[in-house]
Amino acid sequence: MEKRKLSFLEIWNMSFGFLGIQFGFALQNANTSRIFETLGADVDKLGLYWLAAPLTGLIIQPIVGYFSDRTWTKLGRRRPYFLVGAILSAAALFIMPNSPTLWVAIGTLWIMDSSINISMEPFRAFVGDNLPEKQRTLGFAMQSFFIGIGAVVGSALPYVFTNWFGIENTAPEGIIPPSVKWSFYVGGICFLLAVLWTVFNSKEYSPEELEAFEEAKKEHATKNHHEKMATQSGVTIKRQLMIGLFLLVVGAIASAYVHHINTKVNAEGQDNQHKELYILSIGLLVVGFLFALVSQLRKSDVRNGFTVIITDLLNMPKTMKQLAWVQFFSWFALFSMWIYTTKAVTGHVFGTSDPTSKLYNDAADWVSVMFTVYNGVAAAVAFLLPVLARKTSNKFTHMLALIAGGLGLISIYFLSDKVGLLLAMVGVGIAWASILSIPYAMLSGALPSNKMGYYMGVFNFFVVIPQIVAGTILGFLVKEFFNSEPVYALIVGGCSMILAGLLTLGVSTNKKIDINE
Repeated sequence: MEKRKLSFLEIWNMSFGFLGIQFGFALQNANTSRIFETLGADVDKLGLYWLAAPLTGLIIQPIVGYFSDRTWTKLGRRRPYFLVGAILSAAALFIMPNSPTLWVAIGTLWIMDSSINISMEPFRAFVGDNLPEKQRTLGFAMQSFFIGIGAVVGSALPYVFTNWFGIENTAPEGIIPPSVKWSFYVGGICFLLAVLWTVFNSKEYSPEELEAFEEAKKEHATKNHHEKMATQSGVTIKRQLMIGLFLLVVGAIASAYVHHINTKVNAEGQDNQHKELYILSIGLLVVGFLFALVSQLRKSDVRNGFTVIITDLLNMPKTMKQLAWVQFFSWFALFSMWIYTTKAVTGHVFGTSDPTSKLYNDAADWVSVMFTVYNGVAAAVAFLLPVLARKTSNKFTHMLALIAGGLGLISIYFLSDKVGLLLAMVGVGIAWASILSIPYAMLSGALPSNKMGYYMGVFNFFVVIPQIVAGTILGFLVKEFFNSEPVYALIVGGCSMILAGLLTLGVSTNKKIDINE
């Protein structure tokens, strides 16, 4: 028994909701720093305020994935989550630009990002549920297409409203400009309508049908290298304990250092404490404690979902461990760009720091155009990267793309005109297209089949963790070492992306991207 082959229109319908989801993400990425700064945020605190996005993704995605696996209603198993997430996201998009204070905006960001994740996580599983293996490449390619289109249009909306429709992009102090407000309103409506299209124009297999497909798959499955790999015992109890103790020591030292510098600043009567660094140091303590705890539970022959999940974090296949470092430095760079591009362009390139001035808001609108360009480039080259990878290798292709992105970020420091800024985003767009696809192609051949879903979820940690690290330390670096000049955060990000590209060459895989006709 096999899943039936879906038509192009059916795959289009089941992926169309991603257009709305990316509207939400694009508006969030391009305008959140602008909103925070308008409401009085300090530049060195922007990274801390942005932590809502990665933290909610880290928590929400596995929870939603877990429950959607076990849900069945008249709308199916995944579509109820699409719908609930879309309604909540649309509401948050309407509220965000009307936030009266900074803390309301930060709280709304948490709600908005959580809601977007409620919709997005089941969409990833939707392809695996509904498509036979031969069509999954087309399914994910279709999602990538809608991601690109949604990002381009969503990022450009503030500029379009101002320059095409004459809507003001300036406002009194503490008020979000009308062009940004209307962008969020349109984005909220598009988000809801796009998801509704998928909800009511696609179908899902019942749990009984999915179980039958799985049984048929098991009957034809043969033992291979990956299944043997999954039976290995993996990390020893002693090694797990030692890693846990090491992280506890590092976390304790880091926490003591953070306490020391904050106490010193407080004693000197200065108002530049960096309490956000506690997030990183306490995170190390928590992870170390979990590893040490589980090692002792394993020593007592306790085996349950909790011990397996924590232990398997240390049992990652070699290729996945190597890719983890590539992902870490890639996403660290991206998060530095999302946080600091607005402030770097308005201040360093255009020479203004007044959020109420026309020059500032024109520059902030141009950042939206820059983000539109990199997303447009990503959509344009998405199907060209696999061709290059076939002729060379995944590693070489990904390295070139990341170096192009890193050079693009660094070049912003040296630019002084609008056209040059757009050219810088071409490199970023190439890197973005590669980041969204090639690491997953490199990873897919290295995972044990019986833990594919779990490790794909864990792989998302290496998207989220670098964002948390960036959010906690970039503000500290900008203020303490770069004289509160955020353009240097983009240089750090560019160097990080180039390092990620060089690390790609050390990944143990020769697997190339297959393009299913």
